[in-house]
Amino acid sequence: MTKSDNQHKDIVVIGAGVIGTSVATVLSKVSPNWNIDMYERLDEAGIESSNEKNNAGTGHAALCELNYTVQQADGTIDASKAEEINEQFELSKQFWGSLVKNGDISNPEEFIQPLPHISFVMGPTNVEFLRKRYEKLKTIPMFDNIEYTEDIETMREWMPLMMRDRKSSQLMAASKIDEGTDVNYGTLTRKLAKYLEQKSNVSLKYNHEVIDLTQREDGKWEVIVKNRATKEKFTKVADKVFIGAGGYSIPLLQKSGISQRKNVGGFPITGQFLACKNKDIIKQHNAKVYSKEPLGKPPMTVPHLDTRYINGESTLLFGPYANIDPKFLKYGSFFDLFGSVKPYNITTLLSSAAKNIPLIKYSIDQMVMTKKGYMNYLRTFIPDAKDEDWELYTAGKRVQVIKDDDEYGKGYVAFGTEVVNSDDNSVIAVLGESPGASISFSVVLEALEKNFKEDRELWGPAVKKLVPSYGKSLINDEKLMRETRRETSENLNLNYYN
Repeated sequence: MTKSDNQHKDIVVIGAGVIGTSVATVLSKVSPNWNIDMYERLDEAGIESSNEKNNAGTGHAALCELNYTVQQADGTIDASKAEEINEQFELSKQFWGSLVKNGDISNPEEFIQPLPHISFVMGPTNVEFLRKRYEKLKTIPMFDNIEYTEDIETMREWMPLMMRDRKSSQLMAASKIDEGTDVNYGTLTRKLAKYLEQKSNVSLKYNHEVIDLTQREDGKWEVIVKNRATKEKFTKVADKVFIGAGGYSIPLLQKSGISQRKNVGGFPITGQFLACKNKDIIKQHNAKVYSKEPLGKPPMTVPHLDTRYINGESTLLFGPYANIDPKFLKYGSFFDLFGSVKPYNITTLLSSAAKNIPLIKYSIDQMVMTKKGYMNYLRTFIPDAKDEDWELYTAGKRVQVIKDDDEYGKGYVAFGTEVVNSDDNSVIAVLGESPGASISFSVVLEALEKNFKEDRELWGPAVKKLVPSYGKSLINDEKLMRETRRETSENLNLNYYN
């Protein structure tokens, strides 16, 4: 028995979304001697950003998302970010597949479905970019099954709904990878929560909100929790605190008092989608189709038309549209944004405002957009879309992280997922959103590697059992990448290779 086996830890996990439940699941498997207390302010797991109705459900693997492949000044394509994202999603799939294989969760078809991922562009500049991207990705083993076309008849086969009433004289191009996925993160989160509720070393409490946390002189944390039903407050003492509270992670990070809270802020954006109500229309599309963001617009404006599988039924969404309000959570407070402005981050926020005029203009434009405007944007994808077949609905919140960055300067808006930890590794916080849910296991790994170094002899072998490729490179080892994909596909019933 190693020293680490005897070492008891009390760990608090805040938030029962896909990130929080993933962290708690891995920690519960690492050691039964670690006690894990989870607190979720709502009455069920996965109600906020992880909920299937609050996101597009894309298994972000850089198969169709064009912002992960960047055209350099000399015209060449840098695909390094695409490789990184693809590997991270493969780790998540391995993790989910291992849980299914072990019997920890069941019926993977309820949360993950195979679905082609397509990139679609119009106009000479974008067509040239997509062609170069295809030529680059075709040389990389991770993406060498990519197809490309500028032929409208081929595009009619791939995207019949989108090609109806289009003229062959239009300059268009598309690329496709069939091994994409649609992921129901809400169902996955609830499955993980159900698993955790059965673990003897895990306590998962709903309707419990963490309202404050303070570090003691001995390094431990006093976490103040309020029962939202009874209004009772109590204190939980923890060795480590993991903040996975979605948009509310920034206010909780500020309450912790750690130095990393400084020069960090958030800009809340409410996601909106057009949802198709006509089942005959829904049947005509079976893919996730991503395009380029409009010229001068931020990356979050990338339009996409998404087939979704929710509660066993196929649905169809188009977006993203956005609206602005000061809440950091869909079920949050109108005081969230104002309360997060502090003396130590106000210059960061003001610098960001000065640098991000396009983002501010985009937000204002979205606020005043009418149903006619929403539909006109949709018609760039579906030319004959009819108003009566679509309805606008409000999805989840995204809090864009604003921070000071050594490379990009003061007030940089980070469009990805940020993991922040205290100097003593006792507080870990996940900030931002996309592609957070897809790379959730990589977030767990980052938390373990940075903040549980002293226990690596314990959690290292446990992680290896969950994710066989851990410690190896799927980017550089083609044989391992292909073997891993085949096994994961079998475990998750994706049937790509049958």
